[in-house]
Amino acid sequence: MAASALLAAVSVASLNLCTDEYLLLLAKPSEIASVSFLSQDPQESPLWKLAQGHHANRGSLEDVLAKRPAVVLSMGGGGRASSLIASRLGIRAVDLRPVSKLEDVSWNLRAVADAIGDPGRARAWLKRLDYVRSTARSRQVDAIWIGGGGQTIAIPSVGADWMRLAGLKQRPLQGDRVSLETILVRPPAVLVKSRYRSGQFSRGAAWLSHPIVRNAKSRRVEVDGRAWTCMGPLVIPEIERLRSLIR
Repeated sequence: MAASALLAAVSVASLNLCTDEYLLLLAKPSEIASVSFLSQDPQESPLWKLAQGHHANRGSLEDVLAKRPAVVLSMGGGGRASSLIASRLGIRAVDLRPVSKLEDVSWNLRAVADAIGDPGRARAWLKRLDYVRSTARSRQVDAIWIGGGGQTIAIPSVGADWMRLAGLKQRPLQGDRVSLETILVRPPAVLVKSRYRSGQFSRGAAWLSHPIVRNAKSRRVEVDGRAWTCMGPLVIPEIERLRSLIR
């Protein structure tokens, strides 16, 4: 059988917002059997337009069986029982790695491209990741990443590694939260503010609108918090953009 015919026959379902990201970036629309309902929510995923029109599932194998996928993507141990059931039904189960280090992003890109049947699909994203890693600055600027309610990025973490690639040194903070007092008394050189659900009224969003945050004596830049949820390849464009902003 011709290679093109083999590729056309591939049908892949994703059961998780973070696995959706890889599938939507690498697969052709005709190869996508299902994605999680979260990826179709504009508040949750930058890829929601790509996700629209595909069958939506709520994270279980049972949700996608009717679509007869050849491959099912999960993350973080979707359950041995689900993998066994998938195997007995002739479905290949691919468990991607939760991203705890940058190498996991590369591994996941390759795994999904291989599952689709075209390893070359990952090449462009792997090149972008390799480039931002190889061109990282040796010196970083003091920075604090903040989300709703003062949530910040832990040290050490893959989030801090991403920040480093942008030229930003995430400041370690107790409890992985930043207080208004810290921003007032010891403001960072750069305050990286997440726009995650910025249009939604909540106590967390109200915290980000506090006068101390708004008037912080820091250079303020915004990031798309949706891209940072999974810490996957969608952070790469964020890093590229941050670099251009803090030069």
